[in-house]
Amino acid sequence: MTESQGGYTQQPSSSYSTSVSPEWPPPPPYPPVTAVAPEPRKKHNRGPVALLAAVAIVAAAVGGATAYGFQELTGNDTVSATGTTTNVVPTGKRGDVAAIAAAVSPSVVEISATLSSGSSTGSGVIITSNGEIVTNNHVISGAQSIKVRTSDGTSYTADVVGTDSSKDLALIKLHGASDLKPAALGNSSGVQVGDSVVAIGSPEGLTGTVTSGIVSALNRDVTVSTDETQGQGQGGDGQWPFQFGGRQFNGDTGSSTTTYKAIQTDASLNPGNSGGALIDASGNVIGINSAMYSSSRQSSSSSDAGSIGLGFAIPVNTVKSDLAKLRSGNNS
Repeated sequence: MTESQGGYTQQPSSSYSTSVSPEWPPPPPYPPVTAVAPEPRKKHNRGPVALLAAVAIVAAAVGGATAYGFQELTGNDTVSATGTTTNVVPTGKRGDVAAIAAAVSPSVVEISATLSSGSSTGSGVIITSNGEIVTNNHVISGAQSIKVRTSDGTSYTADVVGTDSSKDLALIKLHGASDLKPAALGNSSGVQVGDSVVAIGSPEGLTGTVTSGIVSALNRDVTVSTDETQGQGQGGDGQWPFQFGGRQFNGDTGSSTTTYKAIQTDASLNPGNSGGALIDASGNVIGINSAMYSSSRQSSSSSDAGSIGLGFAIPVNTVKSDLAKLRSGNNS
């Protein structure tokens, strides 16, 4: 230490010195921070390809439900024979006979035909809201007049539009009908043996009778008469002679016959069911009931006839493929 004016002044010495302690731990050598500009947002392509994809998804979702509706609006058979089916009854009610009956019965009618030798009673299926009805040719064959009664009791007169005796099919048209409920025509190529089915028709004039069963077999060769006078003297029951397995049922089919592939079912069918609907578990029509074995083959009275679980229906795909011909007014 040295003295100076007014006080003391500290002098450094060689053995002692003051210093500032370094920061510990030392700071890392961070690189200088620079601002990074955000990347520009990429614009998603919303052009035609994306739009088409979205439209395709929507179309796929609603296609099954609108296919028959389009047919109804255009009046043409635009549903292909391999088209999709629809859920006429709610999914949770699939196979419920009561739900199927409630949904489809308004689409099935009773047909009464006046013939030169008596009358014939059968059934039919509404396919358009303005009164086009598919039935069996043998129900209206040789008819001089036709009356139709719907499930709500309304009566109409009808004309024959076209017939195809080779397939035992006919198309009739009601006078002055509108706002009827058309049936949903399904896809018979998807039917399998053992599938549950419901039949609706007017056996013995009992309109709207519902029975149920299963598909017993497919592609059965059923032979029926193409003669207009055949089967008209059987008490007016619309019962039609047919051949199956080399045997004659319900009388002689005669010499003029045709053979078609049929769905076999054990759902109870009786005289008057001819032309009615055979329906799948979702409520789609898969066939037109056309032939049933009577317990009394040679009986002339329908009161002696009855179902023994051997019935046949024309596949609905056959019906759909024949609609254009029937609508054209060709009779064969």
